[in-house]
Amino acid sequence: MLMLNETNWTPASFILSGVPGLEDIHMWISFPFCSMYVVAMVGNCGLLYLIRYEDSLHRPMYYFLAMLSLTDIVMCSSTIPKALCIFWLHLKEISFNECLVQMFFVHTFTGMESGVLMLMALDRYVAICYPLRYSTILTNPVIAKRLPYCRGNVIPHTYCDHMSVAKLSCGNIKANAIYGLMVALLIGGFDILCITVSYTMILRAVVSLSSADARQKAFSTCTAHICAIVFSYSPAFFSFFSHRFGGHTIPPSCHIIVANVYLLLPPTMNPIVYGVKTKQIRDCVIRIVSGSKDIKSHDI
Repeated sequence: MLMLNETNWTPASFILSGVPGLEDIHMWISFPFCSMYVVAMVGNCGLLYLIRYEDSLHRPMYYFLAMLSLTDIVMCSSTIPKALCIFWLHLKEISFNECLVQMFFVHTFTGMESGVLMLMALDRYVAICYPLRYSTILTNPVIAKRLPYCRGNVIPHTYCDHMSVAKLSCGNIKANAIYGLMVALLIGGFDILCITVSYTMILRAVVSLSSADARQKAFSTCTAHICAIVFSYSPAFFSFFSHRFGGHTIPPSCHIIVANVYLLLPPTMNPIVYGVKTKQIRDCVIRIVSGSKDIKSHDI
């Protein structure tokens, strides 16, 4: 007879329960998830296509944008298809190894997105504060810990979140909580520090410009990136800190919805924001749709 309190017991699979308490409306929840996923895939794949085949977009700013799009595609594709299988087909089982792989992709690529946003902030800082040196400065050329599991194998989530899996363990997960907190603060905190410093310097440089048109153009080039930062960090920080410090004051369904939104919102909004706010990308789309080759644009 298998003893569940045996310290070296590892389940062969987990059961993802979806959104506990909202099982009756799983089908309705799936529609906005599916719609956002389709928009994210079409928008980001479209951006990758444009940046790959348009010579005018072969510049550092757009290379960073391509990295952001690729990160977004992997990040939402690692969670949303499984969530839709739960909502539509009731396929809730996930193997132990698949769960580990999913956690790896989710946390690796969310960290990568934060790093790419930091690089994009530094890119805009150099472009605006040192425009004459921009082309010369920016040129074109997890420690694994196995935990004993003795609290069943049902994960109250739509994907394998690190802390959700750790809470099934009968071992001490304080190290996991501290590790997750330190990684988030070191990676996210450092990136936010660099972003803040970059935009502080940008603001000082823009305010010192004598021309109102030049100030307007400089602010416009940063608007899309600021929107991407807001879309990425707002739900991410709410999900992260509420999961660790919210206790029982926030319903589990709220945790799960926000956790999925923070994986879906940036991939959905980034191609829309950059496609609308970046004139060169907008002109490329218009040229492709209209079949014209006469549209030219200039960007910082």
